Amino acid sequence: MSLSTPGGPDPSPFDPALAEVGRTPTLAVLLGLFMLSTTPFFGHLLQGNTDNFARNVLYACATVVLLGQVWRGSVWAWRLTVSFSMLAGLLVFVVGMLAGVSHWQGWIISLAGVGFLLLGGCLVAVPSIRAFLATRWAARRGGRR
Repeated sequence: MSLSTPGGPDPSPFDPALAEVGRTPTLAVLLGLFMLSTTPFFGHLLQGNTDNFARNVLYACATVVLLGQVWRGSVWAWRLTVSFSMLAGLLVFVVGMLAGVSHWQGWIISLAGVGFLLLGGCLVAVPSIRAFLATRWAARRGGRR
């Protein structure tokens, strides 16, 4: 699918072929962010701990809605997702490092923080993902006019 207009240049600075390649990595990054954000909830659930069950389900649903909006081409949802990923990654990393002083599990928590940072960074820095998202943004903008 080409975004170029007849007789005009392509409005996206990204190659359409690169955008098609970015579909799978974008989906992988969004699924990775969902898994990282809901792992503590599912871990507690597997252990039989149902404290704050309704709140955690609501949180998981809100995460699905936000990431779904990124997939559909919402720029504001992409900005929120990148911001939340960077902020959560930094906070989780620092908390994990502080906990790692006394417990080895803190190092695993720090790795989760690094995961948030890497996945959020992928939404910004990987050319194929940016190209895919740019085509989604352009298509969504074109539908409003």
